[in-house]
Amino acid sequence: MIPRNSTSIRTDQRKVGPRKPSHAGARPPQADTPAVALGHHLQSAHGRSRIGGVDAPPGKGTDVPLYILGSSLFGTGLAATLGLPFAFASHFAPNALKDAVALYRREFEPSAQLDKPHVIAGVNVVAADTSKEAHEHLPAVKRRRVIQLLGRAGVEVPPQAAGTVLETPAGKQVLDHVEREMACTAVGTPAEVRDCLDRFTDLARADELIVASLAVDRNAWLRSLELLADVSGPVGD
Repeated sequence: MIPRNSTSIRTDQRKVGPRKPSHAGARPPQADTPAVALGHHLQSAHGRSRIGGVDAPPGKGTDVPLYILGSSLFGTGLAATLGLPFAFASHFAPNALKDAVALYRREFEPSAQLDKPHVIAGVNVVAADTSKEAHEHLPAVKRRRVIQLLGRAGVEVPPQAAGTVLETPAGKQVLDHVEREMACTAVGTPAEVRDCLDRFTDLARADELIVASLAVDRNAWLRSLELLADVSGPVGD
């Protein structure tokens, strides 16, 4: 499922943050695991559920293509074993991207839906008419993310207090995490963003990108997507 503030664009086989410990030795799920068994059932159902008590209205009979979206090597291996397109959430979990793509491409098994690997990589975008304006949006983006993470940890931070919180040791620690999390982010003018996306695509060995617009201001969020659309074609073009 693609987030509300994301869009998907086709690439022409075209940069990502620092790599963490290698997962090169990871293996895909075994064929007899429940997840793989369920995946095979879903693929072969063709509109009729082969699992007792499971149905899928209103999509039943539409043969909607299946995709695996994940941020770990388990999802990578599952997509490879089932022969499905794989989308990696590198827009917030960049560190395992290269290892995930390598595992998926190496272990991919063709299926009725897909005869060769298809990699989709997540990337953030903040595009504006000028590079200066685009970079001016970043502090607000980071503050919002820090507030979200602190909130999940049970620390409620009013938006007006975010600046003060970021100066505390805990705030700085979370901000450092957010900046690592946002390693796959293209910021600048449309031309600068496109150049960054091209380089990211090469490094990620991606066939397609999922692009998340990060700007906090609604008008800037929409403008970012409009500018991106001017320099990138949607899937199917």
